[in-house]
Amino acid sequence: MLGKTKKPENDTPFTVAKKEEAKPTPPSPRPTPTPDEGKTTIGEHISIEGQIKGEEHLVVEGAMKGNVEMEKHNFTVGSNGRVEGEIRAQNVSISGQMQGTINALGKVEVTKEADFCGEIKAKSISVEDGAYFKGSIELDREPHRKSNFAAAPKGPSSSDAGQTAFSPSTDTKKEP
Repeated sequence: MLGKTKKPENDTPFTVAKKEEAKPTPPSPRPTPTPDEGKTTIGEHISIEGQIKGEEHLVVEGAMKGNVEMEKHNFTVGSNGRVEGEIRAQNVSISGQMQGTINALGKVEVTKEADFCGEIKAKSISVEDGAYFKGSIELDREPHRKSNFAAAPKGPSSSDAGQTAFSPSTDTKKEP
């Protein structure tokens, strides 16, 4: 490792290291994915027609026509993906084209690259600016307040009160 100590012309000693050949390090073993981390990708040049049930996350970059059931896992339509059918999954993300129905136990995300036409039922949804969205949305959650329209007070509303405050007077003043 260390070589001889040499003295240069200014009498300051320094150490010269010997060159060692770099030995290749063996690749570290890749951890095997757990069932929660597993993901299957349907490639851009693959076309599937039928029903899919699964116990891992699914990404569609190709074309798919049919129904997907994976209630405990995520479903993604990639930017090149084209899907037509009914999707039942934990979370759904759409970046490509999708036509059909989505039933998500969690969140649905429609990105700005997406082209979606259909129905969505989920706990929450986000639609990025620039996305094409034509359809209906139903959020599965408890309402923030319980409203009873039949028991609403019959008195003047705050908007009525504002209008009467600025309405002209109907009384006229008579001059003698």
